[in-house]
Amino acid sequence: MLKKLHREIVALSPEDSFLVEDRTKEYFDYPIHYHPEMELNFVLNGKNVRRIVGDSMENIDDIDLVLVGPNLHHVWEQHECLNKKIREVTIQFHNDLFDEMLLNRRVMRPIKEMFNRASHGILFSKETSLSLKERILKVPKMGGMDNFMELLSILYDLAISRNQRLLSTLSVQPDNFENGNKIKVLYEYVQNNYSKKITLSEAAALVNMSNVSFNRFIKKRTGKTFVDYLNEIRIGYASKFLIEKDLSVSEIAFLCGFNSIANFNRVFKKNKNRTPTQYRDDYSGLKRVL
Repeated sequence: MLKKLHREIVALSPEDSFLVEDRTKEYFDYPIHYHPEMELNFVLNGKNVRRIVGDSMENIDDIDLVLVGPNLHHVWEQHECLNKKIREVTIQFHNDLFDEMLLNRRVMRPIKEMFNRASHGILFSKETSLSLKERILKVPKMGGMDNFMELLSILYDLAISRNQRLLSTLSVQPDNFENGNKIKVLYEYVQNNYSKKITLSEAAALVNMSNVSFNRFIKKRTGKTFVDYLNEIRIGYASKFLIEKDLSVSEIAFLCGFNSIANFNRVFKKNKNRTPTQYRDDYSGLKRVL
């Protein structure tokens, strides 16, 4: 299973704080994956969905609330769940959204300690999940500072809640992806220039490597070729723009660095298992970036 780990590119730019997705789905089909962002995942009506977090594998109850730390592999699989209207609210945010000075303030220490424990994945009790249910379900409908403050309040209430359980005996060391200097330089460059043409030679020169060495480096660090890595970032922005901007699919394709609408459609479907138009129809009004 671990050989099939998918490194997800989350559609959060360095300027964004939270990505919130609210979906009602018939089944779970996303592969087991990881990402450097933290993730709070809330599942309703998903009894007997199988949750995998690190080396933990369990069937969930009808309500499930888990905080997953950076780069910890995880997935929710359909498994034995028969419900066709599963509600899932996913909240993702940068692992450095709150800097160390803020987290060291007395009022923030419970959140800091919770973030440290999240390297194993944290399952919150059914009582906590039920008490926060209505607040979590309202988050996707909120915007601006109200959204930010409510999410911070939810994180604090989770941090001080009782009967939390660590899921995985394994944890991930914090030196995995963006923390390497070279990959961080590359990541920031691609984030700032994804709309332009970026060649392999240009990217290799950016980190003072030959093309051959760079190919090995990016494959080892991300599990992808440079082209696939670049395309995933572009598709991440495209998915964001499909929801947030009143632009045609072709306009978004060119805005995200694709010079061919056919290639954009092919790459998008490969990454999202649906066409750009289907994605816009499925997620319209249910996805917010703050």
